[in-house]
Amino acid sequence: MADTTTGPGTGDKAPDFDLPAAGAENIRLSAFAGKPVVLFFYPKDDTSGCTVEAIDFTAALPEFGKLGVEVIGMSPDPVKKHDKFRQKHGLETVLVADEEKQALSAYGVWVEKSMYGRKYMGVERSTFLIGADGRIVRAWRKVKVPGHVAEVLAAAKELA
Repeated sequence: MADTTTGPGTGDKAPDFDLPAAGAENIRLSAFAGKPVVLFFYPKDDTSGCTVEAIDFTAALPEFGKLGVEVIGMSPDPVKKHDKFRQKHGLETVLVADEEKQALSAYGVWVEKSMYGRKYMGVERSTFLIGADGRIVRAWRKVKVPGHVAEVLAAAKELA
């Protein structure tokens, strides 16, 4: 299991993807050309940190909307799990399923992790602010959930 923490950084073109999302739709990043996008990667639906993060992004959607910024969440969970997660917590953010881990790998967030001495592959909680030109304006890696959405929103306001 190789560590793949390499991935795009500030100024790099954001890797495109075309993946299924909750609500039976497909989401393609390039479809948002001309609009800024917040793309947040999280490990697993319905776990404590991921739930708080998704609820925080949902609560901030009106603010992001005023700025013309789209918000997309992504994890390796299947669409059916995303649907249940959204319904259970009243989430309005778009949640994309990357079961094959292609986008997760392209962004360098599918990494080797360790817990209690056991090594495994998983998602490193990360967020990317992508400008209207499709380039990464800012990347947050190894995200800590408290206060994160406010920080991302502040960075998005600087784009406006």
